[in-house]
Amino acid sequence: MFEGNLCESLTVLGCIDQRLDKAYEWMARTTTGEGVAPMTDKKASLRYYSGKCGPNFACGANNKLPCAWGATKVMLAFGRLPAKQRNPLIDRAIKTGIDFLFSKDPAKADYPSGYAAKPSGNWWKFGFPVFYITDMLQIAEALVGLGYARDLRLAKAVKLIRDKQNSDGRWALEYDYSGKIAVDFGPKKQPNKWVTLRAMRVLKHNNQ
Repeated sequence: MFEGNLCESLTVLGCIDQRLDKAYEWMARTTTGEGVAPMTDKKASLRYYSGKCGPNFACGANNKLPCAWGATKVMLAFGRLPAKQRNPLIDRAIKTGIDFLFSKDPAKADYPSGYAAKPSGNWWKFGFPVFYITDMLQIAEALVGLGYARDLRLAKAVKLIRDKQNSDGRWALEYDYSGKIAVDFGPKKQPNKWVTLRAMRVLKHNNQ
């Protein structure tokens, strides 16, 4: 089934498991649409579903429009896969994601919004952990992980990240999942080591 050899699976995670290869292939195919039947073809072995309902990050929760939150998660995952383990299918999926994320200024995050007139304010609330909500910092993390740290199209987002740094060189926790998870990662609106780590990792690569 694989277009190329992905048998060396995610050694960066300290494990080798072909189930990860299948997961990466699925992400790539559902991004490009290659080999995946429409949602209505219920007899197909590989088809879209109501959530991820089509190629190019189409999402049922976003009125079937491309979802930048979902695209960011997928590109973040592809960035964790060493380049030598990527095949042509994955390369095409990465290009699709890069083109989509850079189709707008990441600092403005005015990506398609199926049920709202303007982007969610959560884009500009840096948080930890980052689950189904995606913040603008995570777009930067994803693009940096794929080698676009110094791309001029990311410059305004990087400036926004820098502008959120306080006088002590730290970043505040602006979004969290208190009450929804078993562990809290610090008080909101206060300097936070986890958000600071996320921001510093982006800026480290940007400064190289």
